Amino acid sequence: SAVFLEPEPPRRGRGERNIVKDRCVTPSATACGGASSLKEGAFHANKCHHTFRKDLIHMKVILQQDVRGHGKKGQLVEVSDGYARNFLLPKKLAVTATAENVNTMKQQEKAKKAQEAAEKAEAEALSKKLEGIMVKIAAKSGEGGRLFGAVTGKEVSEALSAQHAITIPKTKLVLDEPIKSCGSYQIKAKLGYEVSGTIYVMVVEEK
Repeated sequence: SAVFLEPEPPRRGRGERNIVKDRCVTPSATACGGASSLKEGAFHANKCHHTFRKDLIHMKVILQQDVRGHGKKGQLVEVSDGYARNFLLPKKLAVTATAENVNTMKQQEKAKKAQEAAEKAEAEALSKKLEGIMVKIAAKSGEGGRLFGAVTGKEVSEALSAQHAITIPKTKLVLDEPIKSCGSYQIKAKLGYEVSGTIYVMVVEEK
């Protein structure tokens, strides 16, 4: 005789989402024959009223923004279907991993790597260039070359730009403390991609 499947309403338990259980309702174990099938899967039962639990459906998506606990922008990740359709996709935090979108992702990754390589090469070239220049800063000073004020990263950055047409933001310069006396100094500059350089500074008395 034919086997009929009667779906029960979705049930939720702790740590579970949208878990569906289907029940074999064949009148007798003999009629059931120990096997039934579903579109999404199959199960075997040795008696009637055997319950079957389908696993959560998952979906592959490409993240468009960093998502805590799942990955960073541009990554291909697998998440539950419900989480993708109810949260990630509507909020445009991800797109479905179609062949076209995956190809676009790969092209973007390739372009990003090329850009990073070019920027690192520029940083290394700048580090080398800094070795051959000196930045001179004149400041008012008193006895013993003690400055009335102080030279900070702002003054060094501005002097570097004015004298050598090199732009390094003051936030990239590492000074343990402001310069308060005349003399020569070496200031570390963070150029990115774990590349650093040294700015040679000479502070002289303003006349």
